[in-house]
Amino acid sequence: MNTTLTRACPTTAIPSGEEVELPGGLAVFVTQTLGGNVTVRTDQGLFRIAKEDTDALHDYVAEEVKAAPIAGEFNEEAVWSALKTCFDPEIPVNIVDLGLIYDLDISTNDEGSNVVEVKMTLTAPGCGMGPVIAEDAREKIAALPTVSEAKVHIVWDPVWAPQMISEAGRAKLGLD
Repeated sequence: MNTTLTRACPTTAIPSGEEVELPGGLAVFVTQTLGGNVTVRTDQGLFRIAKEDTDALHDYVAEEVKAAPIAGEFNEEAVWSALKTCFDPEIPVNIVDLGLIYDLDISTNDEGSNVVEVKMTLTAPGCGMGPVIAEDAREKIAALPTVSEAKVHIVWDPVWAPQMISEAGRAKLGLD
């Protein structure tokens, strides 16, 4: 979708992770709209626009992003569902199906609320978007009911490989 920015817009450059403000009136091409964030291409490269700034895109209607509803008690499935709403801005597959989540630990603190820790990796070491993706995951986990603390750690062992992509992810990418 070709569009323009209606105002100056804070973005994150892909893949460096550098924060860049794009000027109002700039022509952009929307390449991906997953997880509430938008990836745009300009003459200067790719940029991620956070969901709270997508109003800067002329005629763009933001998608509604919901984690799976939680019926009854908080559970591990709710965390996995929240993680499936997180995307690498260059790849149209969620971070779970991409094989980036290595470990998920849920514990209960003294007050009875949940503490969630996730170990994840990236498709390439040194990717500047790693902290952005990890923070997106942390925010979505922290928004779940009864979660008092969420931590997402980026790890490099084992090294990620394309074989870690789920069947659903491979189908989405046309790898099968």
